[in-house]
Amino acid sequence: MDVKISAVEYFLPKKVLSNTDLERQFYGWDADKVEKKIGIKSRHIVDENETAMDLAYEAAIKVFKNFNKEKIDFLIFCTQSPDYYLPSCACILQDRLHLKTTVGAFDINQGCSGYIYGLAVAKGLIQSKIARHILFITAETYTKHIYHKDKSNRTIFGDAASATIIEKSENRGIFEFVFGTDGSGAKNLIVPNGGLRNRYNLEEKEVEDYNGNIRTDNNLYMNGPEIFKFTIDAVPKIFSEILRVNGLDLDTVDYIIFHQANKYMIEYLRDKIKIPRKKFYLDLVHVGNTVS
Repeated sequence: MDVKISAVEYFLPKKVLSNTDLERQFYGWDADKVEKKIGIKSRHIVDENETAMDLAYEAAIKVFKNFNKEKIDFLIFCTQSPDYYLPSCACILQDRLHLKTTVGAFDINQGCSGYIYGLAVAKGLIQSKIARHILFITAETYTKHIYHKDKSNRTIFGDAASATIIEKSENRGIFEFVFGTDGSGAKNLIVPNGGLRNRYNLEEKEVEDYNGNIRTDNNLYMNGPEIFKFTIDAVPKIFSEILRVNGLDLDTVDYIIFHQANKYMIEYLRDKIKIPRKKFYLDLVHVGNTVS
C-alpha cells in the first residue's frame, strides 16, 4: 500500500524579531554580516502567553479549510516545547479541534528530524491499516528555551507550526526512509534543567560560553562547532543511502530540500555532496530555523 501527503499548511506567530532588533541589544553584533553568513534576516517568535499548541491549532484550522476533518482517525503531534509534560498535547488538541473521540493521538519528542519521523510513523500506521487519514502536526517554540542574553541561539531559531494530511495513495507516494541515531552527542544540544533528573532552578547562575553567549542551565545549550562537525560527517552518508534504497541517483532527483538549519551549514553540505544549485532549496531569510 502506498501513502501520500495530501495537504500541507503552516502557521507563524505575528511577532517578528529582526536582525536590527538584535543589533540594538548586543554590542558589536552586525546584522548584515550575520544575514550573509547564516541566511536569516528575521524570525517569528511567540508572545509570552502563546504556546506550541496554540500554533499547532492554527495550522490545523488552515489545513481543514480544504480537508474534511471528520475523516481524520489519527493525530500525531511533534514538539520539543510542549505545553505540559502530561497529558500529551495531541490529546488536548483532539478536543480543541473537535475531532472524533475515536481518533488515536500521541506526541513525538523530536527536533530537527521530527518531520521525517512523523512521516515514517504515519506511513507505518496506514500501511498496517491502523489508520486511514492522519493529521500530523509539528510545532515548536524554541525561543522559550533560549536565554535573553544568548545572542547565537536567538539569531538562529524561530517559532512555527505545520499541519500535514497523510493518507492512502493509488500511486507511489512517500518513498523509503533511512534513519540513524548517535546519542553520545546529547550534551551538545540540550536543555539541562526542567525535566525530572534536574528540576528547573529559579536561582540558576548565568554562564558564558566560548563565544560570549550567556545562558543558564534552565535554557537551551547548543555546541555549534560540534553540531556542525557531526552534520557534515553524517548527512552525506545518509544522503547516499537514501538514494540507494530508493533506486535513485542525483541526476534523477528534481529537487532537494534539507532541514533549514542555517545557510552556512546547508550550503557547505550542498557543495560537499555536489548538488547543483538549481536543484537546491533555501527558505530561511524570514523564518530562521523552525526545528521540526
